[in-house]
Amino acid sequence: MRAANLLFALASVTWALESANAPIALSLTTGRGMVVDCPDGVGRVSTSNPEAVDAVVAGDTEVLFHARAAGEAMLVVWSKAGARKTYHVSVQPDLEPLKELLRRTFPAEQIEVYATREALALSGRVSTQTIADKALALAAASFKGAVSTLQVAPPGPERQVLLRVRFAELNRSQSAEFGVNLISTGAARTIGGVATGQFPSAGLGEVSGKVPANSNGTGATFSLSDVLNVFAFRPDLNLGLLIRDLEARGLLQILAEPNLVATNGKEASFLAGGEFPVPIAQAGASAGAITVTFREFGIRLSFLPVLTTRGSVKLHVRPEVSTIDPANGITLSGYRIPALATRRIETDVELAEGQSFVIAGLLDDRVIDNFSRLSGFARIPLFGALFRSRSRTKSKTELVVIVTPEAAAPVSAPPAVPQMPIPFLPAAGKEWK
Repeated sequence: MRAANLLFALASVTWALESANAPIALSLTTGRGMVVDCPDGVGRVSTSNPEAVDAVVAGDTEVLFHARAAGEAMLVVWSKAGARKTYHVSVQPDLEPLKELLRRTFPAEQIEVYATREALALSGRVSTQTIADKALALAAASFKGAVSTLQVAPPGPERQVLLRVRFAELNRSQSAEFGVNLISTGAARTIGGVATGQFPSAGLGEVSGKVPANSNGTGATFSLSDVLNVFAFRPDLNLGLLIRDLEARGLLQILAEPNLVATNGKEASFLAGGEFPVPIAQAGASAGAITVTFREFGIRLSFLPVLTTRGSVKLHVRPEVSTIDPANGITLSGYRIPALATRRIETDVELAEGQSFVIAGLLDDRVIDNFSRLSGFARIPLFGALFRSRSRTKSKTELVVIVTPEAAAPVSAPPAVPQMPIPFLPAAGKEWK
């Protein structure tokens, strides 16, 4: 019984001594130190990893632990009486400067920094892959062996841009024509006509007479190609008069407001108009054959929007307005091919959302004046006006193109559509009401 009690007491003393010499866990940061007090005096100090932690005796009762590099070390301090204390020191790199740098550089991102003995890791969630690459580059510049485990959030829907374009065109035209043509079927014993040639006159179709010919036995027939505006004929005087006195005014107004939605960085186009056929003669083996192609005309809009980091919209815009111009057309192989009157603009502008910009303001003012007269006769006082003709045409065109970009988002509910007054397709067997 005594032997058992003795063994138990010996085991208790051994456990107490081992507990007193149990390692003390310490955590240090690279480049920093810690002072350990030894009231019984410092006999000697030993470290298992001098490259990670260095121990320096600072006095009779103080020891300085200095963290030099990331790692772990076991330090033992013996007192002058022979007692010893063991310290398990873990050294971690100083991550605060890097964390502060990442917080300031990417304030809206969730980036965490963790370090091991061999490497440094970035974890968390970022919005784009570009930000993840830049964060890893900053970490690699401060620590060797930096790796990234950052998760990139899935991209959201791309932003849309709504472009409102307004085409306003006003075309005013005015023309005035005046001319007098005279024809004689025998007045003053003379058959003929007087005209300036600017406007069509009567053409002599047939003259018949007898031999010996004289004015009493001669007849004349005139064919009228254009009676102009006023035509008068006096059979008793054998004298005809054709007067052209015309004034015309025209007004053409075109207003189009196409709205087009496009994805950021993607080109979109719009055409409101039509196509007209153009015959093309073939060459080579099928020479003489005619094929038909179609050319577009109308109001066309093409634009490429780019949303900038400044919140503005940069646009490459190509608006075009084209109309058929039959007056300047040509005839080829019996086919009449009209011309196109086109106004086209291509430019780059940068606007904030909701702002408008006039990218084109075209003013075209033209006056065409044609004057014809018979030399000599036109200078006769009073009667000289019968031997003069004049044509004046004025045209003024104004074209304005205004663009307004806006950021667009899809609506959650479908927009309202016009209600049909009657069912479009009634059920079989039911009559319209």
